[in-house]
Amino acid sequence: MAITRMTLAEIMARPPSINEAVFAATTEADIERHMIEDGQDPTEDLRIEDAISPASIRARLGMTQERFSALLGVPLVTLRRWEGGAAPGPAGRALLRVLAREPEAALRALDR
Repeated sequence: MAITRMTLAEIMARPPSINEAVFAATTEADIERHMIEDGQDPTEDLRIEDAISPASIRARLGMTQERFSALLGVPLVTLRRWEGGAAPGPAGRALLRVLAREPEAALRALDR
């Protein structure tokens, strides 16, 4: 896979990759159904501990992005996406939750 380098201006000039028609047609019922399919309860209130910030965990551990991504075993670009606002998948969320709640145990288990 080739790596393409673009400037911010080139990125901003590209059309969005979202299908606007599908986005506009998505109903609240669709969103609830997707949440249930993902194992989430759509009626449950969001708790602050569920909103885990990879950047804040990394900062608390005093690690660079490079070191933190190596520790987690995820590509650096993935960590940067998470820190930029992309939602980690279920496994990534679980790993971050463990690091947020039990950092010493997680670091012992993950240290290679």
